[in-house]
Amino acid sequence: MTVALVTGANKGIGFETARQLLALGHVVYVGARDVERGEKAAAALGARFVRLDVTDDASVRSALATIDAAEGTLDVLVHNAGVLETGVPDGPTALRVFDTNAVGIVRVTEAALPLLRRSANPTVVTVSSSAGSFWAVNNPDRPEYHLPIALYAASKAAATMLTVQYAKAHPDIRFNALEPGTTATDMTASFGIGRSPEESARVVVRLATLDADGPTGTLQDENGTLPW
Repeated sequence: MTVALVTGANKGIGFETARQLLALGHVVYVGARDVERGEKAAAALGARFVRLDVTDDASVRSALATIDAAEGTLDVLVHNAGVLETGVPDGPTALRVFDTNAVGIVRVTEAALPLLRRSANPTVVTVSSSAGSFWAVNNPDRPEYHLPIALYAASKAAATMLTVQYAKAHPDIRFNALEPGTTATDMTASFGIGRSPEESARVVVRLATLDADGPTGTLQDENGTLPW
Protein backbone atom coordinates (compact mmCIF):
# COMPACT_ATOMS: atom_id res chain seq x y z
CA MET A 1 0.00 0.00 0.00
CA THR A 2 1.48 3.34 -1.04
CA VAL A 3 1.47 6.53 1.02
CA ALA A 4 0.67 9.87 -0.62
CA LEU A 5 0.69 13.48 0.57
CA VAL A 6 -1.25 16.13 -1.33
CA THR A 7 -0.70 19.75 -0.30
CA GLY A 8 -3.59 22.20 -0.51
CA ALA A 9 -5.95 19.25 -0.65
CA ASN A 10 -8.98 20.63 1.15
CA LYS A 11 -10.61 21.79 -2.11
CA GLY A 12 -10.34 21.93 -5.90
CA ILE A 13 -7.83 19.83 -7.80
CA GLY A 14 -6.06 18.79 -4.61
CA PHE A 15 -9.24 17.42 -3.04
CA GLU A 16 -10.14 15.51 -6.18
CA THR A 17 -6.58 14.20 -6.55
CA ALA A 18 -6.78 12.87 -3.01
CA ARG A 19 -10.13 11.23 -3.77
CA GLN A 20 -8.85 9.51 -6.88
CA LEU A 21 -5.68 8.29 -5.17
CA LEU A 22 -7.78 6.88 -2.34
CA ALA A 23 -9.92 5.06 -4.89
CA LEU A 24 -6.75 3.42 -6.22
CA GLY A 25 -5.91 2.12 -2.76
CA HIS A 26 -3.37 4.70 -1.56
CA VAL A 27 -3.10 5.90 2.01
CA VAL A 28 -3.64 9.62 1.47
CA TYR A 29 -2.73 12.55 3.68
CA VAL A 30 -4.68 15.73 3.05
CA GLY A 31 -2.34 18.63 3.70
CA ALA A 32 -4.02 21.96 4.46
CA ARG A 33 -3.09 25.05 6.46
CA ASP A 34 -6.62 25.56 7.82
CA VAL A 35 -7.28 22.85 10.40
CA GLU A 36 -11.08 23.03 10.29
CA ARG A 37 -11.27 22.89 6.50
CA GLY A 38 -8.58 20.24 6.27
CA GLU A 39 -10.18 17.96 8.83
CA LYS A 40 -13.57 18.38 7.17
CA ALA A 41 -12.12 17.48 3.75
CA ALA A 42 -10.25 14.47 5.13
CA ALA A 43 -13.37 13.21 6.87
CA ALA A 44 -15.43 13.58 3.70
CA LEU A 45 -12.86 11.62 1.76
CA GLY A 46 -11.94 9.02 4.35
CA ALA A 47 -8.35 10.28 4.21
CA ARG A 48 -5.92 11.36 6.92
CA PHE A 49 -5.36 15.01 7.76
CA VAL A 50 -2.09 16.74 8.48
CA ARG A 51 -1.79 20.48 9.07
CA LEU A 52 0.65 21.83 6.50
CA ASP A 53 1.27 25.47 5.63
CA VAL A 54 3.80 25.48 2.80
CA THR A 55 4.90 29.01 3.73
CA ASP A 56 5.92 27.98 7.26
CA ASP A 57 9.07 25.91 7.84
CA ALA A 58 7.99 24.64 11.26
CA SER A 59 4.59 23.56 9.93
CA VAL A 60 6.21 21.68 7.05
CA ARG A 61 8.70 19.90 9.32
CA SER A 62 5.94 18.96 11.75
CA ALA A 63 3.71 17.58 8.97
CA LEU A 64 6.43 15.36 7.53
CA ALA A 65 7.44 14.23 11.02
CA THR A 66 3.83 13.17 11.62
CA ILE A 67 3.79 11.11 8.43
CA ASP A 68 7.20 9.66 9.26
CA ALA A 69 6.03 8.55 12.71
CA ALA A 70 2.84 6.98 11.34
CA GLU A 71 4.07 5.48 8.06
CA GLY A 72 7.86 5.54 8.00
CA THR A 73 7.87 6.33 4.30
CA LEU A 74 6.31 8.46 1.57
CA ASP A 75 5.73 7.15 -1.95
CA VAL A 76 3.90 10.04 -3.63
CA LEU A 77 4.18 13.78 -3.01
CA VAL A 78 1.85 16.12 -4.86
CA HIS A 79 2.67 19.83 -4.72
CA ASN A 80 -0.77 21.31 -5.25
CA ALA A 81 -0.94 24.29 -2.87
CA GLY A 82 -0.96 27.57 -4.80
CA VAL A 83 -2.23 31.13 -4.90
CA LEU A 84 -3.18 33.54 -7.66
CA GLU A 85 -2.42 37.23 -7.28
CA THR A 86 -5.13 39.86 -7.52
CA GLY A 87 -4.86 43.59 -8.12
CA VAL A 88 -1.76 45.53 -9.14
CA PRO A 89 1.48 43.54 -8.65
CA ASP A 90 3.67 44.90 -5.88
CA GLY A 91 6.49 43.67 -3.69
CA PRO A 92 4.42 42.14 -0.86
CA THR A 93 2.14 40.39 -3.33
CA ALA A 94 5.13 39.02 -5.26
CA LEU A 95 6.66 37.69 -2.05
CA ARG A 96 3.39 36.00 -1.09
CA VAL A 97 2.89 34.39 -4.50
CA PHE A 98 6.46 33.14 -4.84
CA ASP A 99 6.58 31.98 -1.21
CA THR A 100 3.58 29.72 -1.80
CA ASN A 101 4.01 28.66 -5.42
CA ALA A 102 7.79 28.22 -5.57
CA VAL A 103 9.53 28.45 -2.18
CA GLY A 104 6.86 26.19 -0.71
CA ILE A 105 7.95 23.48 -3.15
CA VAL A 106 11.48 23.69 -1.80
CA ARG A 107 10.34 23.54 1.83
CA VAL A 108 8.13 20.51 1.38
CA THR A 109 10.46 18.64 -0.97
CA GLU A 110 13.47 19.03 1.30
CA ALA A 111 11.48 17.85 4.31
CA ALA A 112 10.05 14.91 2.35
CA LEU A 113 13.27 13.65 0.73
CA PRO A 114 14.30 11.33 3.60
CA LEU A 115 10.88 9.66 3.50
CA LEU A 116 10.80 9.47 -0.30
CA ARG A 117 14.18 7.72 -0.32
CA ARG A 118 12.63 4.89 1.72
CA SER A 119 10.08 4.22 -1.02
CA ALA A 120 10.58 1.58 -3.70
CA ASN A 121 8.93 3.83 -6.26
CA PRO A 122 9.13 7.50 -5.15
CA THR A 123 7.27 10.08 -7.20
CA VAL A 124 6.87 13.85 -6.90
CA VAL A 125 4.28 15.74 -8.96
CA THR A 126 4.12 19.52 -9.11
CA VAL A 127 0.89 21.15 -10.22
CA SER A 128 2.50 23.88 -12.29
CA SER A 129 1.03 25.74 -15.26
CA SER A 130 1.68 26.38 -18.92
CA ALA A 131 1.17 30.03 -17.95
CA GLY A 132 4.80 29.69 -16.89
CA SER A 133 5.88 28.45 -20.33
CA PHE A 134 7.70 30.92 -22.63
CA TRP A 135 6.35 28.92 -25.55
CA ALA A 136 2.72 29.17 -24.43
CA VAL A 137 2.62 32.82 -23.34
CA ASN A 138 4.20 33.94 -26.62
CA ASN A 139 1.83 31.91 -28.77
CA PRO A 140 -1.28 33.94 -29.78
CA ASP A 141 -3.18 30.70 -30.37
CA ARG A 142 -2.80 29.69 -26.72
CA PRO A 143 -5.13 30.95 -23.95
CA GLU A 144 -2.08 31.77 -21.79
CA TYR A 145 -1.15 34.52 -24.27
CA HIS A 146 -4.06 36.64 -23.02
CA LEU A 147 -3.87 36.03 -19.25
CA PRO A 148 -2.82 39.09 -17.18
CA ILE A 149 -1.30 37.10 -14.30
CA ALA A 150 2.38 38.05 -14.35
CA LEU A 151 3.32 36.95 -10.82
CA TYR A 152 1.45 33.65 -11.03
CA ALA A 153 3.02 32.89 -14.41
CA ALA A 154 6.52 33.74 -13.19
CA SER A 155 6.10 31.67 -10.03
CA LYS A 156 4.94 28.69 -12.08
CA ALA A 157 7.96 29.05 -14.37
CA ALA A 158 10.02 28.78 -11.19
CA ALA A 159 8.01 25.75 -10.07
CA THR A 160 8.70 23.96 -13.35
CA MET A 161 12.40 24.79 -13.21
CA LEU A 162 12.59 23.49 -9.64
CA THR A 163 11.02 20.27 -10.88
CA VAL A 164 13.69 19.86 -13.55
CA GLN A 165 16.53 20.67 -11.17
CA TYR A 166 15.27 18.25 -8.52
CA ALA A 167 14.97 15.54 -11.17
CA LYS A 168 18.60 16.08 -12.13
CA ALA A 169 19.78 16.15 -8.52
CA HIS A 170 17.83 13.04 -7.49
CA PRO A 171 17.70 10.58 -10.40
CA ASP A 172 16.34 7.87 -8.11
CA ILE A 173 13.13 9.89 -7.63
CA ARG A 174 10.77 10.90 -10.43
CA PHE A 175 9.91 14.60 -10.49
CA ASN A 176 7.39 15.86 -13.04
CA ALA A 177 5.43 19.09 -13.41
CA LEU A 178 2.10 19.40 -15.11
CA GLU A 179 -0.40 21.73 -16.66
CA PRO A 180 -3.66 20.29 -15.30
CA GLY A 181 -5.88 22.07 -17.81
CA THR A 182 -8.02 25.16 -17.29
CA THR A 183 -10.08 24.25 -14.25
CA ALA A 184 -13.05 25.87 -12.52
CA THR A 185 -11.89 26.34 -8.92
CA ASP A 186 -12.15 29.03 -6.26
CA MET A 187 -8.88 30.45 -7.55
CA THR A 188 -10.15 30.87 -11.12
CA ALA A 189 -13.72 31.87 -10.31
CA SER A 190 -13.15 35.46 -11.43
CA PHE A 191 -12.32 34.23 -14.95
CA GLY A 192 -15.53 32.21 -15.24
CA ILE A 193 -13.83 29.43 -17.19
CA GLY A 194 -12.63 25.89 -16.77
CA ARG A 195 -13.58 22.27 -16.58
CA SER A 196 -14.28 20.22 -13.47
CA PRO A 197 -11.54 19.46 -10.94
CA GLU A 198 -12.32 15.77 -11.46
CA GLU A 199 -11.10 15.92 -15.04
CA SER A 200 -7.95 17.85 -14.24
CA ALA A 201 -7.07 15.62 -11.30
CA ARG A 202 -6.83 12.67 -13.67
CA VAL A 203 -3.73 14.29 -15.18
CA VAL A 204 -2.20 14.61 -11.71
CA VAL A 205 -3.02 11.02 -10.80
CA ARG A 206 -1.56 9.69 -14.04
CA LEU A 207 1.80 11.23 -13.21
CA ALA A 208 1.51 10.27 -9.55
CA THR A 209 1.12 6.59 -10.44
CA LEU A 210 3.89 6.19 -13.00
CA ASP A 211 5.91 2.99 -13.10
CA ALA A 212 9.52 3.09 -11.94
CA ASP A 213 10.68 3.49 -15.54
CA GLY A 214 8.42 6.48 -16.19
CA PRO A 215 9.67 9.90 -17.33
CA THR A 216 11.23 12.48 -15.03
CA GLY A 217 12.10 16.16 -15.32
CA THR A 218 9.18 16.95 -17.65
CA LEU A 219 6.30 19.42 -17.95
CA GLN A 220 3.22 17.58 -19.19
CA ASP A 221 -0.46 17.99 -19.82
CA GLU A 222 -3.04 15.32 -20.61
CA ASN A 223 -1.64 14.94 -24.12
CA GLY A 224 2.02 14.48 -23.18
CA THR A 225 5.15 16.59 -22.80
CA LEU A 226 4.81 20.36 -23.30
CA PRO A 227 7.51 22.72 -24.62
CA TRP A 228 8.35 25.53 -22.24
